[in-house]
Amino acid sequence: MTMSFLDKLNERYATKAMNGEVVPQEKIDNILEAIRLAPTSSGLQPFEVFVVTNDDTKSSIKEIAWNQSQVTDCSHLLVFAAWDNYTVYRINYMFDLTNEIRGFKNEGWENYRQMLLDGYPKRDPETNFEHAARQTYIAFMAAITQAAYEGLDSTPMEGFDSKALDKILGLREKGLRSTLLLPIGYKDADKDWLVNLVKVRKPMEKLVTFI
Repeated sequence: MTMSFLDKLNERYATKAMNGEVVPQEKIDNILEAIRLAPTSSGLQPFEVFVVTNDDTKSSIKEIAWNQSQVTDCSHLLVFAAWDNYTVYRINYMFDLTNEIRGFKNEGWENYRQMLLDGYPKRDPETNFEHAARQTYIAFMAAITQAAYEGLDSTPMEGFDSKALDKILGLREKGLRSTLLLPIGYKDADKDWLVNLVKVRKPMEKLVTFI
């Protein structure tokens, strides 16, 4: 029986131990495609994703990520890195790409481009980074969900030294800053203390208000 989207969300959890088994590339490609298709503000996709499989690099990252074993025991470690700023070039690239793919220019779309060009590059770089960083969380959720559909386990991680990670991967030189880590692989059920625990979430009446 095919599991529904909600079934997958209920089944997935933050895996605490992985067994090192290598994930087929096709599954990783599907996760990356889910990231690529995720919505972002103004369609700018203001981030990049780095797929880390090198053992030495993963070991270096583990040292600045609270020594969480999933970083080295996963098959693939995804690093989400947001733009450090919105620039004229970066904004124009996405608008030009849209025009190229769609094959025409739209006056309303071009007016919107100009509005962003008049506003975003003039803002404080930290404000722009924080806005771009929030977009990575949207794509991050797409990745987590697709991983569940692929029958894979994953662990959302914010617990790492972002400045140290930026240095390890040379992100600042690329105009990027790390925001999130996502180890992907297969759980080691015998070592994972969370594997059999019931998922706990707020009751709906504590979470949702109908107006």
